[in-house]
Formats: sequence, structure tokens, C-alpha cells
Amino acid sequence: MRDDAAEVTLPGVVDRHVHLGLVDRALLADGPVTEVHDLGWDPREATAWAATPPSGVRVRYVGPFHTAPGGYPTGRSWAPAAAVRPVSSPREAARAVADVAAGGGFAVKVALHAGMVLLPDDVLRALVTEAHAAGLPVLVHAEGAGQAERAIAVGADVLVHVPWTETLSPELIAQAVHMTWISTLAIHDGPGGRVALDRAVDNARRFVAAGGTLAYGTDMGNGPTPVGVNEREIELLGQVVDGEALRRAVLGPPDAPALTAPLPVPGTAAELIAWLRASRR
Repeated sequence: MRDDAAEVTLPGVVDRHVHLGLVDRALLADGPVTEVHDLGWDPREATAWAATPPSGVRVRYVGPFHTAPGGYPTGRSWAPAAAVRPVSSPREAARAVADVAAGGGFAVKVALHAGMVLLPDDVLRALVTEAHAAGLPVLVHAEGAGQAERAIAVGADVLVHVPWTETLSPELIAQAVHMTWISTLAIHDGPGGRVALDRAVDNARRFVAAGGTLAYGTDMGNGPTPVGVNEREIELLGQVVDGEALRRAVLGPPDAPALTAPLPVPGTAAELIAWLRASRR
């Protein structure tokens, strides 16, 4: 990083929660976003995206959602059949994790959605155990009463959304500080979403205060999200963290592809947004 009268150089943006099958991927080319993590799609398509990504963008992927037979997101109009991997036993969990590893996935994505059929505890535990044995983190979509608690208790590594369907207790947040939570706050920022957004921001603040790690992710493709930098997501993150913590949440590691802008090192969300608007490769 250089901080002088002429320019400041920082890593590009890493979006840790996207669904590239639902957006025009070409719009990412040579922009401020230099890495994206696709968190659930047909693994054959995801492998192809990683092999031939938009110019200047690294694509990492998890492959399919691992869920109970009939569980989320089975039957969703946006989810191709191959994006869903039903798992009904610990033995099937071992095979599913082996397939992720063989297919180049960087993590195992698990869906726990209380509105649909849920993975039994033994199958959930097997997915986590097998993933960790393979050196893969476990990323969980936890939605509905008790599902974040299940993910935390079983040793999952990441919640792909800051919990928004319930307020987590201080005791549960203390148990979660080993995790990373991906923000996706802006998906709640619409008509009728204020309660969910306020709950998510409150959970995020208490999680960070307890020592947890918050990371920028937009759920790009979920509704009318922008393809590229989501400034509203950064604004909402700025209600939780600022300074170095905000930069760590949004930007890549020091050795990541860099951007340069003729502005001081950003410390607030507004400053980071302005810096990104002025940045160039």
C-alpha cells in the first residue's frame, strides 16, 4: 500500500458470495472486483467459469448446495437440478464431499432452511467431518429458527449470510467467534425488510465485538443486485466496522491484484466507495 500525495494502491474487491449463473458475468471484466466466490451452482458450469473467467477476475466455486432430499433450494426456479446435491446418509455425505474435492471446489456448501426439509444431525455432522478431513471449510446457509445454532454447534466454518431470521443470544455468538460471517446485508434493504436488516446488523455488531470475522459478500444474483461493487453493501458494512476492519472485510489480501486511486487510504464506508469509484487497475 502506498499513501502519498499522488495515489493509494490497495487490493481489489473480493465478493465472497455470488451466483454467477444468475448474472451477466461479462460485466465483471477488468473492474474493481478481482475475485468472486460462487456459492452454489451446477459444478460443471462453475468449473468452466473458473477456467475462462471474466478478464481480470478470479473465480472460486463450491459446486452444489448440499441439502436433505427435498430441502432448500430444491424446486426453486432459479436453481438448476445439478446445483442441488441431496444427501440422505453419512455414507452419501462422504461421497458428496469427495466429489467436491475432485471437482476443484474450495469448500462444501450446506443448506439449512427451516422452511423446507432439513438435514438430520448425523448427516450434517458427517458433512462437516468429511469436509474437514479433506481440508475443505464448510459454508452454511442457515435460515430459520435454530439453524444458525446447528451450524455453529457442529463446527461449520462460515455462515454465508449474517443471521437475519432471529436474534442470536450472547452465549451463541460467543460460540461462533471462530467463524467468518459473510455480510449480504443489502439483500434485506427493501420494502418490508427493515426488521430483518436491523436484526442482521445487530447480530453482526455483537459478533464482531466478540471477536468474530465479518466479510463482504453480496449474494450477487439474488434479486436486482448490481454486477460489480455493491455500494449499498459497503454502506451497511460501515455501520458495523470501519478503518482497517472495513478494508479487510471488502478487499483482498495484500498480494491480491491491486487497484490505484488518487485519494487517501479510506477509513469509512463513504471514503471506500469514493476510492473504488476513482480506482483503476
